[in-house]
Amino acid sequence: MKATVNVGLGVRSYDILIGNGLLDRADHCIAPVLAGRPPIIITDETVAKTQLPRLQSAFGNEARTIILPAGEGTKSWLQLERLIDALLDLGVERKDKIIALGGGVIGDLVGFAASILKRGCGFIQVPTTLLAQVDSSVGGKTAINVRAGKNLVGSFHQPALVVIDPTVLETLPDRQMRAGYAEVVKYGLINDADFFAWCETHAAKILAREPHALVKAIEHSVRAKAKIVAADERETEDHRALLNLGHTFGHALEAETGFSDVLLHGEGVAAGMALAHAYSARIGHLTAEDAQRVTNHLASVGLPVSAQDAHVQASGQRLVEHMLHDKKMSGGKLPYILSKGIGRAYVDHNVMIDDVAAFLDGIAR
Repeated sequence: MKATVNVGLGVRSYDILIGNGLLDRADHCIAPVLAGRPPIIITDETVAKTQLPRLQSAFGNEARTIILPAGEGTKSWLQLERLIDALLDLGVERKDKIIALGGGVIGDLVGFAASILKRGCGFIQVPTTLLAQVDSSVGGKTAINVRAGKNLVGSFHQPALVVIDPTVLETLPDRQMRAGYAEVVKYGLINDADFFAWCETHAAKILAREPHALVKAIEHSVRAKAKIVAADERETEDHRALLNLGHTFGHALEAETGFSDVLLHGEGVAAGMALAHAYSARIGHLTAEDAQRVTNHLASVGLPVSAQDAHVQASGQRLVEHMLHDKKMSGGKLPYILSKGIGRAYVDHNVMIDDVAAFLDGIAR
């Protein structure tokens, strides 16, 4: 079972390869992109125990490796500096394509390092979580977190190749699978009501890693994102902004937890999507039934759908203060991704932030 999806960006175009066992065949699908240079693999301590040996074996154990701490805290200035120094110690060259083997944290950090190292070198995404496979590995957004907020320092830097092997998910904890599933559902809620309905009936199979359902969910999500990225690579229009559905609320929740593993990114997005649909119903743009349908589905698979579910007790004012650091702020206003129906997300530039605070306080009671 294999698929190839192209992200059409002119000279920056690249392929996304999807197939069971691709990690074990890296000598065929990744080695040609390396142009004869020994591979450099960056991963974290958790993935190093499960998936790194497979990739090293495929390269005949010629690969050099850099192993970083696991967890959201790795997306930091400190680890960025350590990674760049380590790469320079290994003699990395501008034409090299370093390999990011891991989830969204590794992909974001390695991509950002590649974008600034020697004024830009190439990198390859080999995502090992469902969330990274369907979202963060595609599209070229790279970043680290800083005190003021999530992903506030970064760049657009497209990978040279994305290799998605669903078999790596066999060792992924169930909680991480659920977090990644939130990003799968997102594509249905943005602009594909039929896909959302498919998710409602196939969620259990996806989370159980049933091969056919899992590959279909990944491929559909990747194709949806590739199309959006090709149309609006740098989010200069409202088109790519739709991919941020759930993120404005979700990032505020993550910030309140200190960007710790108390709340995984996908969990924050799930709660954020539920809140975005509930707020859309509050202002009369969405029926209460549709908002409840979204909440019910996310809750049915064990995802948080409120601040309380996300272990956040902050006031609405406190949460909107986090939102004011959002990188989408423009002219002192923050656009929100809201909904007019299942599969009908839109960007609202006229939301009153005081009303959002009142809404958050109201549903907390």
